[in-house]
Amino acid sequence: MSASLSRPRVGVWLIGARGSVATTVVTGCAAVTAGLHPPTGMVTETPAFTGSGLPALSDLVFGGHDTLDCPLPKRAETLTAGGVLPPGVATAVAAELEAADREIRPGGPTPGDTRSEAELITAFTDDIRDFVHRHALERAVVVNVASTEPASQGPGAPLPASTLYALAALRAGCPYVNFTPSEGMHHPVAAREAGHSGLPYAGRDGKTGQTLLRAVLGPMFAQRALRVRSWSGTNLLGGGDGAALADPAAAAAKNAGKERVLADTLGTVPEGEVHIDDVPSLGDWKTAWDHIAFDGFLGTRMILQTIWQGCDSALAAPLVLDLARLTARAHEAGVSGPLGALGFYFKDPVGEGPAGLSEQYDELVRFGRSLGRPDAEGGGAPPVGDTGETGGAL
Repeated sequence: MSASLSRPRVGVWLIGARGSVATTVVTGCAAVTAGLHPPTGMVTETPAFTGSGLPALSDLVFGGHDTLDCPLPKRAETLTAGGVLPPGVATAVAAELEAADREIRPGGPTPGDTRSEAELITAFTDDIRDFVHRHALERAVVVNVASTEPASQGPGAPLPASTLYALAALRAGCPYVNFTPSEGMHHPVAAREAGHSGLPYAGRDGKTGQTLLRAVLGPMFAQRALRVRSWSGTNLLGGGDGAALADPAAAAAKNAGKERVLADTLGTVPEGEVHIDDVPSLGDWKTAWDHIAFDGFLGTRMILQTIWQGCDSALAAPLVLDLARLTARAHEAGVSGPLGALGFYFKDPVGEGPAGLSEQYDELVRFGRSLGRPDAEGGGAPPVGDTGETGGAL
């Protein structure tokens, strides 16, 4: 993407760079930069973050890893046909899609891959460093937007791919964001290395739809002293996520974050669970239904039902852009460790912070202000170091 020569550019290295979310991120960033669409859904484009010193969208350069070989322009065509991207936008930003696609490198491990874990980490690290060097980037943020992995098999098991990428990010000197439920930096091997790296990191599992509502409704029930007896849900979705979550182990990893939100906001985990069904015909669209049974005054039994229908890629993309910008600025400001103040964006956030969405938003705004440069428009406090603002240990 074009950027002013007077401003340093920032890399966004996407794991799963040819997936629906990544394609929507690149397309959307280019479309907003060109003035084709407003930045709807981007919290960092609201007045609260005017003085935070975040990198401009026009200064972001995209690359990444993927095991797929479908070019981004072709992927964007598919998303347009499915109604995810508006007609004409992919064509209008074809040059930006092609530029990002040239920066995508083969991921792994793939079937038949004979490289060791150490060799894979080294190869991924070299790819990221080369990207930063060739584009003379001031810094780069690695963001995992790949499909959900099955839960780790425990001690002695091979490192999951998400952790290999997380380790590569650390060794390349890059902040890391895990937008997926996959283990990534949560693995003990990566967690130890992160603790010594001096780098900021955030995650995990982006809060885009059903759990976003839970983060709002949970505090409502708690604050009104209404006892929730059960909270059940169903997700119907297609696309790559639907196929990945058809694996019970992957679905269990996904549901852990949904359960945490209820536990944190209600103080207890009510009866019920979330069922995830793969419906290929839905493509990138999802329907999420919740059934909440609760008691009112004198034990009167009542029901609340919600239905959320939307496109996860379109919901996720602005959040990924927010996170990349905030994490890059935190790195520039010298913040290190888990970015607990970014819990607003996640189901299962690292570090310490509130659980309710309103309180998480307030914490996010405070963090954004703390990142502001004194000479930036709108003022702002001096950059923070590794303080309580960033949360506790992983």
